[in-house]
Amino acid sequence: MPGGDARETARTVTGSLIGADGASGDFPHLAELPARGPGADMIGRTIGLLVEMYGHVEPSGWRVSDRPGRDTRRARSWLGEDLDALEEFTQEYTGPLKVQAVGPWTLAAALELRNGELSLGDPGACRDLAGSLAEGLRDHLADVRRRVPGAQLVLQLDEPSLTSVLRGQIRTASGYRTHRAVDRQVVEAALRDVVAVHDGPVVVHSCAPDVPFALLRRAGAAGVSFDFSLLTERDDEQIGEAAESGIKLFAGVVPGTDGPLSDPAGSVMGVRTLWRRLGLNPGTLSESVVITPACGMAGASPAYARAVLAHCVRAARSLADNPE
Repeated sequence: MPGGDARETARTVTGSLIGADGASGDFPHLAELPARGPGADMIGRTIGLLVEMYGHVEPSGWRVSDRPGRDTRRARSWLGEDLDALEEFTQEYTGPLKVQAVGPWTLAAALELRNGELSLGDPGACRDLAGSLAEGLRDHLADVRRRVPGAQLVLQLDEPSLTSVLRGQIRTASGYRTHRAVDRQVVEAALRDVVAVHDGPVVVHSCAPDVPFALLRRAGAAGVSFDFSLLTERDDEQIGEAAESGIKLFAGVVPGTDGPLSDPAGSVMGVRTLWRRLGLNPGTLSESVVITPACGMAGASPAYARAVLAHCVRAARSLADNPE
């Protein structure tokens, strides 16, 4: 979300996404506010969750540290501030609540080792990172449960670099070559281990093209979040198989940066068309699809971000009321 005011953001999110009776939630979430600077960005925020691993900011990005320094402490402080605000505005709330962290492969493609090379190039470092992330997420989820005891937590793992990791498209520190593609079974196994830390649903998000739906399904994801505008017909088979197996599809149909919004029914027209093309029962749409922004809204104006949250709610209701 845009801006840097945790309380105002929590008020906006809960006001837009919690039903008037306080018990019928549409889908509130713990917001990230990267405009505050390093430590509030998605990589820094997740580094703040790690157990017995720390990071600090270099000109090239986040790098592993021997001990928790200023940047790690700042990340943890901002997360605590965001959790305090969320707790304040979710008193008595019962329903689904989403929290998110960067997944192990996007984290490995962003966090530098002490020599300046990415963790991605060191299989042992990747394993250690995934293990530390899993432990950190256990603690984080337990903290959120204590703060919002009525919530049914949904964990989102942000993996925008996943496809590039699988294809060997992540550049080394020199920029002259790329890291070798990571074996799909290794990728799947690490994701499965991290997914397993949560006893509720886990959604994997990627706003990149060619999301590996089948791999994520095998890794145990209960849902996949993606930019709907990037789909092509070659994704049809994977999406159809995912939907038929019970995977929830988080369809990003509303742009995340300022621009004109169509009418809510128009925003989900493509989803209806896809369902018909796949030969799926229209009556299952409201059970299978969650309507979301295409990606994060940190680059949007606060007014547009508020409008998008309300627009997604109306678009989802339109889809439920008129699936055909």
